[in-house]
Amino acid sequence: MRLKFKPSNTIAACCLAFLFVAPNVIAGPVGMSLGPVELQSVGPMTFATSGVLLVGDPKAATVYAIATEDSREGSGQPDISDLQAAVKSALHLEGNVGIGELAVNPDSGSVFLSVTAGGQVHLVKVDGDSKISKVNLDKIYHASKVLPNAPEDKDNNQGGRNRNRRNSSITDLAFFEGKVMVSGLSAGDSPSRVIEMPFPFAENSVTTSVDIFHAAHGRVEDATIQTFLPLVVDGEPSLLAGFTCTPLVRFPVKSLDGSDKVRGTTVAELGNRNQPLDMVVYEKDGKTSILMNNSARGTMKISTDGISQRDGLTERVGNGGTAGQPFETIESLAGIKQMDKLDASHAVAIVDVKGTLALKTIELP
Repeated sequence: MRLKFKPSNTIAACCLAFLFVAPNVIAGPVGMSLGPVELQSVGPMTFATSGVLLVGDPKAATVYAIATEDSREGSGQPDISDLQAAVKSALHLEGNVGIGELAVNPDSGSVFLSVTAGGQVHLVKVDGDSKISKVNLDKIYHASKVLPNAPEDKDNNQGGRNRNRRNSSITDLAFFEGKVMVSGLSAGDSPSRVIEMPFPFAENSVTTSVDIFHAAHGRVEDATIQTFLPLVVDGEPSLLAGFTCTPLVRFPVKSLDGSDKVRGTTVAELGNRNQPLDMVVYEKDGKTSILMNNSARGTMKISTDGISQRDGLTERVGNGGTAGQPFETIESLAGIKQMDKLDASHAVAIVDVKGTLALKTIELP
């Protein structure tokens, strides 16, 4: 005997209600919407939580939070001997392919790269088996935040050289204690700044102008932070910032409250004619160290011993000399262009090997 089921009015109403509720069930992350992300330029990248990639777009003076949906923990360590050729082949790109920034998802170990080709900026994922895939930015959950008072997007002649200050509107970013921190230039008389914003993005951002004593030049400057690292020093949340030519400066996070211009403590001078590129902090043999790669001075392992007690440099350090925090140059890690921490004992790096860019997993020294 076949039984026939006749839905009641109550059940029918529940089904109808589900049709209206269902879209909320499959909605994306809180504070994000589904749509295209059109990056105008290559900028710094880092991960927040739950596979959300933070991407700085200096040309647009905008920070994006992109839900990569990359959450599965992987294994393996990526190793690609010719990164540009591999990306070009995997994505079927034509012409010149430029490799930009790098970020490692701490939840999965996957590496994300920004790539330029044909006048467009692409995002690429590399898994632990070195498999390359493109992140579809045409339709992806994301949120964005336009930075206030960004420099005008035009060339200016400074010291006989044309420079577009907008390109430095975002020089680095980080996710720290549930907030997004951004360094870069603003328009106005005190251009070097740090912005702290809630995550997901909201209107109550805090902007603080900063300056430093630059020991190599022997004077106070409002130089631009090139790269920074948030960390806790003796229980105090701090921001350790690297500047061109190469002062290393500590700012207590609590001082970056938007009230006044803040002068950091210059804890080291690491040599002139150089730009710091990336920093990672790690523990090894009971010691906390910072690994920093540079444009002209190799890769440095910097001790954090006594960094919170250091009064700071106040006198000129001439002739390209160094002073302050002790460090050593790791010759075996020469040629690193970009890097990010993979796990407690490894980092992933883009390395220039005799003119060819390789993606390598390196052991933290």
